[in-house]
Amino acid sequence: MMTRSSQNNIIASIKGLNVSFSNGKQKTQVLHDINFDIFQNEILAVVGESGSGKSVTSKALMGLLPVKAANINAQELTLLGRDLLKVRGSDWSRFRGSEISMIFQEPMSSLNPTITCGKQVIEVLQQHQSISNVAARKEVLRLFEKVKLPIPETTFDKFPHEISGGQMQRVMIAMAIACKPKLLIADEPTTALDVTVQKEIINLLKELQEEYGMSILFISHDLSLVKSIADRILVMYQGRIVEQGESEVVFESPKELYTRALIASRPSTTVRVKKLPTISDFIEGTVEDEVITPTTRKELHTVIYNQEPLLEVKEVVKDFKLKKGIFEKQQFFRAVDRVSFDLFAGESLGLVGESGCGKSTLGNLILRLIDTTSGNIIYRNRDITHLKGKELRELRKEIQIIFQDPFASLNPRLTVGQAIIEPMKWHGIGKNNAHRKEKVLHLLKRVGLTEEHYNRYPHEFSGGQRQRIGIARTVALEPKLIVCDESVSALDISVQAQVLNLLNEFKADFGFSYLFISHDLAVVKYFCDQVIVMNKGKIEEKNEADALYANPQSDYTKKLIAAIPE
Repeated sequence: MMTRSSQNNIIASIKGLNVSFSNGKQKTQVLHDINFDIFQNEILAVVGESGSGKSVTSKALMGLLPVKAANINAQELTLLGRDLLKVRGSDWSRFRGSEISMIFQEPMSSLNPTITCGKQVIEVLQQHQSISNVAARKEVLRLFEKVKLPIPETTFDKFPHEISGGQMQRVMIAMAIACKPKLLIADEPTTALDVTVQKEIINLLKELQEEYGMSILFISHDLSLVKSIADRILVMYQGRIVEQGESEVVFESPKELYTRALIASRPSTTVRVKKLPTISDFIEGTVEDEVITPTTRKELHTVIYNQEPLLEVKEVVKDFKLKKGIFEKQQFFRAVDRVSFDLFAGESLGLVGESGCGKSTLGNLILRLIDTTSGNIIYRNRDITHLKGKELRELRKEIQIIFQDPFASLNPRLTVGQAIIEPMKWHGIGKNNAHRKEKVLHLLKRVGLTEEHYNRYPHEFSGGQRQRIGIARTVALEPKLIVCDESVSALDISVQAQVLNLLNEFKADFGFSYLFISHDLAVVKYFCDQVIVMNKGKIEEKNEADALYANPQSDYTKKLIAAIPE
């Protein structure tokens, strides 16, 4: 942790930083008079929602803002005594990596898919040091061991797509610390990772920071997450720093309304409120404090579980073929191993586990996007395991999915209105186009958008807005069962609260049932009636959400719960 003496050693100073972007016609200011210092050997967290200016601030320090579009003004922007406003061209190439380095949010898009993991780190070393291939390989293996990659020699020769997301992030960390930078910027390095992997990465960064004596600028939208790692916290909102201070002080006695809102937006693990508070609720003074009592919850469950199941999954198995040589026997990987459970009308059933446990594969089997190896899936007393053709197309209307990445699931060439109407026409919903448009406009209002958004394209919306569009498209088909596959995992805490509230509203209004797939037990505990924990393709345990959290039976579930940020 940062000591008072370390505050005498400022390694970076930002004073009066203003940044605006221009597209030739319009100028938009995104940072307003930013002032802060980064001290030697400290972890400084910058927290705020998407669009608050966190990443723009870090990119100004890295010299990564577009030269033609970005207008940067500052009284002072220095790192290690060097004026960053005067650094040009090739000087940045020598400066980045050796003095300042960055871990990006999405390792898959940051790593080169055509080069092995080991060679990518070697490139960084040889760009900044005179080192032979043999010595570089030895150093990379040492770094891979340092970041706790399993079997460094094997990982060295693997391509990024052949390792997990957590392992890719570790490769990125190895690359970032290869030349022992004085300042490491970690931009949302754990956002889409499992809670257990997230905790491992956080602990790893703390260990490396202490060992190397470097400073870390840790960017996140999750205040609860940074509590365990940061010495100091800056809270940003709409391009301004609204609060800063030592970590414990910010959490125990936040001064600003916005900071209190960020803390409160994450689902509590002790109290279940009927409606999660959002940033706008705090600002407008409309926070609702109605609590769902255990008695009310028990009465609701009595109604839900005293009926026939909507969906029955019976002894389902899914095997995938592994790559084999010409004369080798075919081997299989069992992703789902004899899984059985029931899901009831009006129920939100949680499915949790780490990446690779089989939960998304199970969701795809239920959606009939892939075929089962064995077992049966019964929907409304009908075996849908081997449906094909017209019958399968009719089933698609009743069982829908909300994807994790709404941008990838929306056609960039279709307007929002077209994207929602297209599946409605396919399934014969609505009397005519005018009637369908009227229904879509009503839905857009229900999900917190406006009629004006009907003719806009996906790229014109934020991540949270795109997820609302995805929900509207799903709801438009009037399904009975909705599979939510990590639908809120990459969203800001406040946007996540908005989406969860919206899903609960639709459940109450339309009687939807949800299979809610997630790696975040805190969210699942709040949102779900019962929870299934999966591990290595099997069901580890199943229980009512509160009971499972209060009294986990398996060591694996205990590990998941222990990894939840406070």
